[in-house]
Amino acid sequence: MMSTLKFSQNSQNFSYAAGGFITEIIHNQLFTAIFFSWFFAQGIKILTNILKRKQKFNFKWFADSGGMPSSHAATVGALATGVGIKWGFNSDMFAFALLFALITIFNAAVFRRNAGRQAEILNRVVEDIYAKRGIKKEKLRELLGHTPLEVFAGVMLGMVITTIFLKR
Repeated sequence: MMSTLKFSQNSQNFSYAAGGFITEIIHNQLFTAIFFSWFFAQGIKILTNILKRKQKFNFKWFADSGGMPSSHAATVGALATGVGIKWGFNSDMFAFALLFALITIFNAAVFRRNAGRQAEILNRVVEDIYAKRGIKKEKLRELLGHTPLEVFAGVMLGMVITTIFLKR
């Protein structure tokens, strides 16, 4: 059953309807599975940063892109898997979710990866110019996209977490 938001002069009606809407989202198993797929993928990357680089925890790492596994791929992999489990792998909903997942994965693996490579080259050019002319040096972020292995690991993670969440 889906809540509808009623915009009326009585603000109590709106806050109750909005509260019901939020409660339904929180109790939505598919949303929960997708959220935990993203959260778990980001958590793996954060743990890797702490252990590998010996750095202190930084909240901004939850929003960082790049790294193993791909949280983009985990999220859309979870979405497509969950839609397939709930509505059938031959449904129009699954076709839509799968197409969305493929576009997102392609973007994460190809376009953003190439942007990262361009940033790496531009950083070398800037370093060369900076070393010879003494101009202000500002580096571009290089880790934007994912390797095919990072994408595959993300999709698998999302699929496994969603399957576990929806099979209970």
